[in-house]
Amino acid sequence: MIQKRILVARRLRKPPATGWSWLDRRFLREHGDYLSREAVLLYLFLVAVADRHGLSFYSDHTLSSRLQLSQPALERARQELLDRDLIAHQLPLVQVLSLPTPGVSRRPEPGQGLIRLGELFSQVGIAPTSEPRRTAP
Repeated sequence: MIQKRILVARRLRKPPATGWSWLDRRFLREHGDYLSREAVLLYLFLVAVADRHGLSFYSDHTLSSRLQLSQPALERARQELLDRDLIAHQLPLVQVLSLPTPGVSRRPEPGQGLIRLGELFSQVGIAPTSEPRRTAP
């Protein structure tokens, strides 16, 4: 195990006097390997500029310019984050969401809360089973 030590004591990070920003380390462990470079870049930017509720309202033009992404690349990156339930998007707002709990995904309708994976399966007609499926011989 590496022994940690402060390298530059006078430059220790502190929460800012104004503004709000933080990144849950689980993001990199649970999502980083599955996202494109552009989606990770967009997520980190959104986390950095979000208020204490995770909200920001940068336009696509500004995001494309600041992140040096084309409009199609920005849209793909945003869709990746939406697909992994990391953000919510409703013009003109983007909300960085708390990281999803494994096995739980958000209902597709805004404001409808969380849905358990088993409930989702039952809604689409798939009955979750506790026993492995058996096929007839």
